[in-house]
Amino acid sequence: AVHLVESGGGSVETGGSLTLSCAVSGKTFNTYCMAWFRQAPGKEREAVASVYTNGEKPWYTDSVKGRFTISEDNFKDTSTLNLQMNRLQPEDTAMYYCAVDTLSCTYSSARRRLLSTFAYWGQGTRVTVSS
Repeated sequence: AVHLVESGGGSVETGGSLTLSCAVSGKTFNTYCMAWFRQAPGKEREAVASVYTNGEKPWYTDSVKGRFTISEDNFKDTSTLNLQMNRLQPEDTAMYYCAVDTLSCTYSSARRRLLSTFAYWGQGTRVTVSS
């Protein structure tokens, strides 16, 4: 079974940085879409960033462009998905989740939104940014 475990969350002040990691194990597929989502208290879950193993350009939601960087290390049976988060703001406070799916990443027109649905999810890691 595919297993995802996030780490790296914590509390920082405005302007600080954190790097989230997601360890993916048990996968038997070679190409897949990987993404980070977040859910703030009282709000819907939103996609933050995604990357597809075919080497296409990563995708970011507008609010994190220029501040967050998604990257992956892909091995035969395991992968690690990272999210480098810089210049953090209080509005970045949320539970962050990584997700994986065997299909390619799909987007709305002009890549405004990530449309993919994901079969595999981690349990989440909390990020708190204080003002």
